[in-house]
This record gives sequence, structure tokens and C-alpha cells, in this order.
Amino acid sequence: MRPQSMSAVVTPLQEARLVSGEPDPNDGRQTLMSLTPKCLKWIQEGRAARQDWLTTRISQKLSVQEQEKLHAALALLTRLVED
Repeated sequence: MRPQSMSAVVTPLQEARLVSGEPDPNDGRQTLMSLTPKCLKWIQEGRAARQDWLTTRISQKLSVQEQEKLHAALALLTRLVED
């Protein structure tokens, strides 16, 4: 990605105080970007809302037997991604 393109993405995030940048101590031409506390809170709140939604949908839409199957499937998927 070209610096001009990156600036078009990063500037609005900085203006919204979602990211901040500091000069790279090893290369002053570069900027190290990091998420702000405001952004981290926003991410956490969004994740919690999605998790609440999914938990509610599972309990509303799936029978106890289907929920047990889903739980077993999650255990299998977890095994696939573990080292």
C-alpha cells in the first residue's frame, strides 16, 4: 500500500481518536500506530454485544439436543486449531 493510500485510511481513525501514532525509535521515517483506549473499549463492547446476541439466538432457536451437538462440534473445532 502506498503512503498516500495509507494516510487516507489512518487520518480518519486518528481524527476519531481510535488510533495514535508515534515515531519509530529505530527509524524516524516510520510511524508506529497503536489502538487507543477508546478503540479498545469500542472493540470490547462490540464483541460483547455480538456474543450476547449469539448466546441468545442459540438458546432461542436450538433445542437442547442441538445445543449439545453444537457444543460437541466446538470441541472438535478447537482440537483442529490447537497446536
